[in-house]
Amino acid sequence: MRVVFMGTPDFAVQSLNALVTAGHEVAAVITQPDRPKGRGKQLTFPAVKTRALELGLPVHQPDCVKDRAFLELLAGYGPEVIVVVAYGRILPQAVLELPPYGCINVHGSLLPAYRGAAPIQRAVLDGCRESGVTIMQMDLGMDTGDMLLQGSMPITEDDTSGTMFEKLAVLGGELLVQVLEQLPAGGIRPQKQEESKATYAARILKEDEVIDWTQPAETLHCQIRGLAPTPGAYTLWNGQRLKLWKSRVVQRDGGHQPGTVVEISKDGILVQTGAGCLELLELQPAGKKAMAAKAFCNGTGLAKGVQFGEQDG
Repeated sequence: MRVVFMGTPDFAVQSLNALVTAGHEVAAVITQPDRPKGRGKQLTFPAVKTRALELGLPVHQPDCVKDRAFLELLAGYGPEVIVVVAYGRILPQAVLELPPYGCINVHGSLLPAYRGAAPIQRAVLDGCRESGVTIMQMDLGMDTGDMLLQGSMPITEDDTSGTMFEKLAVLGGELLVQVLEQLPAGGIRPQKQEESKATYAARILKEDEVIDWTQPAETLHCQIRGLAPTPGAYTLWNGQRLKLWKSRVVQRDGGHQPGTVVEISKDGILVQTGAGCLELLELQPAGKKAMAAKAFCNGTGLAKGVQFGEQDG
C-alpha cells in the first residue's frame, strides 16, 4: 500500500520500521521541524526524521498543516492511506479525507481510556495494571475516531513509562501492519468508542514532578515510575532538587512524619509516607549523575531522621 507517514518521536519510529519491513511503499515522511535541545540549544532532528533519512525516504517538516500548500504536497504523493503516530498536531478535515483509506492513527492506550497527549505516562502514574495500543480511524476529535484494532499488555511492578513506551511502540507497529493488510479486502470492522468510558491523559505538568510525601507509598512509587526516564520525579533536599528514579514499596509504618528517613539499609533509603514506607533505590542529586542509594549515602552522609521535602533540608 502507498503510504505517507506522519510522526515525530521515538515511539513513532517502530511503526515506520514496521511499514518498511512489511513491504509497504512509504512515499514520504512528514515530521515536526527541528527543535533546539540540551544546554547548548542545538537544533536536533526528530527521531522519525533521523530514521527516515537512514531509510532514504523523502522528509518534509512543514510549519503549518492547514494551508493549501501542505494539502497539495500530500496530494502530490498520491497516498492510499496516511499513517499518523504521535505527530503532534491536529490535522484538518481536508487532510483526513485526502487518501482513499483516510488517516489511521497508532495510539498508546486502550481507547476510549486515556485519550490525549500522555496516555502511556498517565497509565503508569495511575497505577494501571494493563495498557495497550489502539489503531484508530482519525476524525476531527482528539482520539475519538472509530477503533480498527486493539492489543493489550500488562504493566508490571518494575515497568516505567520508558519501558512501556518501548513495548507499546513495538506492539503498535505489529497492529498497524495487520490493519493495513486487511483494509483493502474489507476485513476490518470499525467500532465506535463508548463515550461514557472515555478518560483523558493530560500533558505532564511541572507540578506532576513534585513528590508529596503525605501521599501513600504506592502512589509515590507509581509517580516515580511514571515519570522515568523523563522528566523525573523529585523531592527537595538541602534546598535543591533530588530526583528519584527507582523505588520499592515497603508495607511498614515507621510512625514518623511523612518525608522522614526512617532507615538506611545496604540497598536503599527507607522514607515514611502518608501510608507505608517507600524505599529509594536510585537517586540523582542536582548537577550529578544518577546513583545507587548506597553511593548516595556514602557521598552525602545522609542519616536517619533527615527530612525530605523541606527547603532547608
